[in-house]
Amino acid sequence: MNTASADMVLVTRIVIGIYMLITLGFVIRGALKTKSISDYALGNVTFPPFAVGLALSAAMTSAATFIINPGFIAYYGLSAVLSFAIVLPLAAMGSLIFLTYSYRRHGIAVKAQTMAQWMGTRYNSDGYKLFFAFLSLLLITFIVLICVGLTKVLAHALDVSEMNVLIGIVVFIFGYMMFGGANSMVYTNTIQAILMLIVAVILLGSGYEHFSGGVNGFIEKLKAIDPKLVQSTNDSSFLFRDYFEIIFTQVIVGIAIVCQPHIITKSMLIKSDSGVKRFLTVAVISQIIFFFVVFTGLYARIMFPDLTFNGKPINLDSVIPTYVVQEFPVYFGILVVLGLISAGISTLEGLIQSISTTATVDIFERLFGKYLPADEVRRGKSLITVNKIMIAVFGIIAVYLSHEQLTNPKLSVGIFAQNGVYAYFSAAFVPILMGLFIKSVPKVAPIAASVTAIGVHFTMYYGKLGVPFTKATGENPGVAASMAILASVIVGFTVYYLSREKVNA
Repeated sequence: MNTASADMVLVTRIVIGIYMLITLGFVIRGALKTKSISDYALGNVTFPPFAVGLALSAAMTSAATFIINPGFIAYYGLSAVLSFAIVLPLAAMGSLIFLTYSYRRHGIAVKAQTMAQWMGTRYNSDGYKLFFAFLSLLLITFIVLICVGLTKVLAHALDVSEMNVLIGIVVFIFGYMMFGGANSMVYTNTIQAILMLIVAVILLGSGYEHFSGGVNGFIEKLKAIDPKLVQSTNDSSFLFRDYFEIIFTQVIVGIAIVCQPHIITKSMLIKSDSGVKRFLTVAVISQIIFFFVVFTGLYARIMFPDLTFNGKPINLDSVIPTYVVQEFPVYFGILVVLGLISAGISTLEGLIQSISTTATVDIFERLFGKYLPADEVRRGKSLITVNKIMIAVFGIIAVYLSHEQLTNPKLSVGIFAQNGVYAYFSAAFVPILMGLFIKSVPKVAPIAASVTAIGVHFTMYYGKLGVPFTKATGENPGVAASMAILASVIVGFTVYYLSREKVNA
């Protein structure tokens, strides 16, 4: 379904070409300074704290916030705004501030390149490190979300088939990520975050005319379309049926969501402790702006009250791409498109970097390291080659899964991504909490917590199990994750206290 004008298509193609060339310039600059897999993972360039803060906020919000989540707001109204723009961000930013200092302190002490390495060294267990390395492959679901979001935006703006756009995105981004790593990523993420800030302001201001009658007038417009859009709960969705799903679940998910490798490991790029406060200040302020972009979904619903365009239904993931090419004149539209793809690419780069590093160092080297050269320099070059192969494999997997989500999603690719990502950080939360704040922890406690979290999450999600005294069921990945986290806290700390008492006895 083509929604862009001929002028916008032409100008977008030119601008995207320039954007690609600039990105490649930064990648080449970063690649020239990448000599080892450690350089690829953490970089060997000193970055200013504000740049890393912007890189973090860009990575943490991503295409989900700018492209996918506004679709939920367009479909379900203020209940989704409360969940995605207020409760989740407050919990996530509070958790980020609370955990960053302690994680960074331990990460520097053990020179951890990945989350799996952090787990393995903290609990002195190669097996647990390998477990988390394989578990981190669940984050491929988030890669799929971003690929789908970028495909939707560019297919609308470039007037090209979704499959061709998808392949182009994967070949370009996965291709250049074989070389640059952290050294180029902070440069590109900083530019992307600046673009995202500009576009966030444009998107939030794009519906100003809807407030000509004040806030009450705006609410009345939504109410005239569907009274459920202005209610604080919405029983039309399996995500926002009651306050348990909207508030309780999102608080727990928000606190734990920071426990993802492309988020919490960003603090390791700060070379001195004095820069951490500035890093967090910039990250939090920019994230507040980014998270509230989902409000744009309400403008889109007013523009498309019956959620159709030219007589055809607009699926949830296409709401914002369709809104952008219809709402903005050509040059503003191009700028917004650049901001939207920046939101996706910034996180996609971090995910590719973290997953490929984990697959290379924590899985391949752990299982097949004896076949690699013993000489440190030659071994390092071999690992960089293996890392490139891993990225290519992940690219092929991403194309296959993204195509499935483009053609047959369950409401939204956001549900698919939440299922995988939420399972990962549910398993990571208690081990990180114990590792940061308890000096001596028997490894059986975090292992029990992680196994419990994975079991509970997938049992609730695929079984669609309900939560007593609420309307919530595991069909909502957030509910499955919050129950998994609570269960892992109970099991993990129970095992910890029993183990400690046994040792003392």
